[in-house]
Amino acid sequence: MISKAKVKFMKSLQLKKYRKQEQRFLVEGAKSVAELLASDFEVTQVVGTAAFLNSLSPTVTAEQIEATEAELAALGEFQSNNTALAIARMKPNRLLEVSEKEFAIVLDDIRDPGNLGTIIRTADWYGIHKIIASSETADFYNPKVITATMGSFTRVEICYTQLPEYLAIAKHTVWGAYLDGSNVHTTDFGEGGLILIGNESRGIAPELQHFVTQKVTIPRYGKAESLNAAIATAVICDNIRRMSGM
Repeated sequence: MISKAKVKFMKSLQLKKYRKQEQRFLVEGAKSVAELLASDFEVTQVVGTAAFLNSLSPTVTAEQIEATEAELAALGEFQSNNTALAIARMKPNRLLEVSEKEFAIVLDDIRDPGNLGTIIRTADWYGIHKIIASSETADFYNPKVITATMGSFTRVEICYTQLPEYLAIAKHTVWGAYLDGSNVHTTDFGEGGLILIGNESRGIAPELQHFVTQKVTIPRYGKAESLNAAIATAVICDNIRRMSGM
């Protein structure tokens, strides 16, 4: 049985205000919790069914609390989660260094948590391990973001910063996603650089445009007005890896 105090604390972590205050976040679902426990995040509590807790390695030092499937479904943000939930400490927000022969994704005001989570998962798939995000971008520790990553949040680092200041001192090629750039299918992306993805509805902010080294576009063959930010990121990443042969 989970105490009312623990239930209240876990529920509070669904809100950014309390996540920031406590410097902790929730992870829901057996797969994501297993990925979390295998990562370098500090896990403080694991709540799970008896079967899930019994499957854990003896080396897991976090407090373990047994719960029923009904209790777990009521605890988290997603009723479909009826196996496991964990609480972990946030990592400090530190500026990420991107090497000369490395690709990183830069996100300008990506507000939708599902989009951010999918972009993180996509980055992990294509071996891109760093994301630099504007301060207006959705919170990495939002439960919807964490769930959408399907565990990739443990392998992709993210930092939040003021993008104009960051790009002003960046020494990398900046590839900006636009509707009127060079064809992404024939662009030579070289061995590294920053992939700048703009807001879902407004695109890349005007104050960032002069930092863009080269505009790239995904050719349109139909009549759709635009692509979802996460889909556009996936197409660009796929072409980067295809062209580089990496």
